[in-house]
Amino acid sequence: MATLGAFVTVDQSSPITNPAPVLQKCVPAFNIAPTVHELDKLQFDNRYNGPSSPPSSHGAQPSTTPNNLEISRPPSPMNEDVADVVQTLSHPPMNKYRLLSACLMCFGNGINDSAPGALLPYIEKHYGIGYAVTSTIFVTNAVGFISAFPLTYALQAHLGRAKMLVLAETMMAISYIMLVCTPPFAVVVISFFFSGLGMAFNLALNNTFCANLANPTTTLGSFHGSYGIGGTVGPLIATALVSRGGGNHVAWSIFYYIPLSISVLNALIAYLSFRRYEADNPAPTLLQSTPRLKRASAPDSKIRLLKESLRNKSTILGALFIFAYQGAEVSISGWIISFLISYRHSEPSKVGYVTAGFWAGITMGRFLLSHPAHKVGEKTAVATLTVGAIAFQILVWQIPNAIGEAVAVSIVGLLLGPIYPCATTIISKLVGRRLQMSSLAGISALGSSGGAAAPFFTGLLAQQAGTWVLHPICISLFAGMLGCWWGLPRMAKRRE
Repeated sequence: MATLGAFVTVDQSSPITNPAPVLQKCVPAFNIAPTVHELDKLQFDNRYNGPSSPPSSHGAQPSTTPNNLEISRPPSPMNEDVADVVQTLSHPPMNKYRLLSACLMCFGNGINDSAPGALLPYIEKHYGIGYAVTSTIFVTNAVGFISAFPLTYALQAHLGRAKMLVLAETMMAISYIMLVCTPPFAVVVISFFFSGLGMAFNLALNNTFCANLANPTTTLGSFHGSYGIGGTVGPLIATALVSRGGGNHVAWSIFYYIPLSISVLNALIAYLSFRRYEADNPAPTLLQSTPRLKRASAPDSKIRLLKESLRNKSTILGALFIFAYQGAEVSISGWIISFLISYRHSEPSKVGYVTAGFWAGITMGRFLLSHPAHKVGEKTAVATLTVGAIAFQILVWQIPNAIGEAVAVSIVGLLLGPIYPCATTIISKLVGRRLQMSSLAGISALGSSGGAAAPFFTGLLAQQAGTWVLHPICISLFAGMLGCWWGLPRMAKRRE
C-alpha cells in the first residue's frame, strides 16, 4: 500500500452531496413542433388503431410483432397509384410481333379510309348519284364507330384480346365481301357500317397496347405511321385500277379484293401473336394478401367504368379533339380530288395521286416528327403543328394551281401526322390505367366518327354551294382542335 500511495494522490475534500441535474432523453430539451410525418402517424393511428395506450411506467417498448407491424403501416395504395412494370418490345419477346400485328391492322385501316377519296367520282358515275347521297357512306361508317363504344370493353373482357382482334378483322372482311360483289348502293352504305365497327374495335385495343409500352409516343408514332402508309398506297392502287379499267363500272369494286385479303391475313397474325397476351399481362400481385388492396383491385362494373369514362373531362375533350382531327383528315382525303376536278378543271386520273401525297405527308410526319415532338413536349408540339396546318390549308384554298395545291396538301399531311400519336399519349396518361380501355374505346368510337360526320356535312354543303366549302370546314375543325387541346387538364407531377 505504501508503494501504491507513492503513485496515487487521494483527494481528501468533502464528497459530492448533490449532482448537477441532467436532461433525460425522454423529455425534450426544447419545445419543437412535431414533424409532418409524426402528425401523419398520430392521425393514422387514431383513425385506424384507436387512441394510443398510455406508455408503460417501466418504459417498455411497444410490441413489434408481425401482426402489429401489418396493422400499423400506412394504407395500401389504390391500383392507379401502384407503379406497374412497363413492358418493352423485347419483354416479353412476343411484343415485337404484337406491334407488327397492330401496325398491319392500322395499315389496313389506312387503305380502307383513303381509297374512297379516289373512288368517289367513279362510284357517283356508276350509280348516277350526287355528293349528298354519296356521302351517306360516311354516316354509316360513323354509326359503326359509335356502336363499338359500349361493346369494346365487355367483348374484350369476355373473349380476350386475340379473339377480339379476330372479330374486328372479321367485321371488316364482311364489309369488303359485300363491296366486291358490286351491290346496289344501299348495300354499299350498309357495308361501311361493318368496316367502321371493325376499325373501332382494333383501334381501341391497339391504341391501349401501344400506349402502355415503353416510350409510347414513338411506339404510337410507328403504329399510326403504318396507317399513313396504307393511306398512301390505297389511292395509288385505286387510281391505277380505275384508270386501267378505263372507268369501267366494275373496276372500283375490284379494288376491295385487296383490303379483303389484308383483313384475312391480319386476323391470322393477330390470333397467333396475341393468344397469350393475358398470360403475359397478369394482374398486379404485390401485397394482394391485404384486405384493402383486395377491395381496391376488385374488378369494376363495366357499366360503372363506362359511365365514369364518359364523365371524365380528359375523355370528353379527347373525343372532341379526335373528332375534329379525324373530321379534317378524312374530309381532305375524301373531297380534295373533287375540289380539284370542279375548281381547277383537272383530270381525275391525274389528280387521283394528290390524295396519295397527302397520306405520304402524314406517314412521314408520324415516323419522322413523333420522336422530336416527344422531346419538345407533346402539348406544345400539337399546338404548333395545328397552327401550321391552318396556314397551309389556307394556301391550298387560295393557290390557283393544281401542282402548288398538291404540294401544300402534302405539307398539311406532314404537319397533321404526329398529332394523333402525341394526343393519344397525353390522353392515356390523363385518364389513368383503370379507365384506359373504356376511355380510349370511347375516344376511338365517338372521336373517330368525326371522320364520317365531317365528310358527310361537307358533301351536303358541296351539293348546294360547291366543293370549295371543304377549306373553311377544315380550318374550323383545326380551330376546334386548338380549343380542346388547351382545355385538357395539366399533367400531374409524379408522386414519389
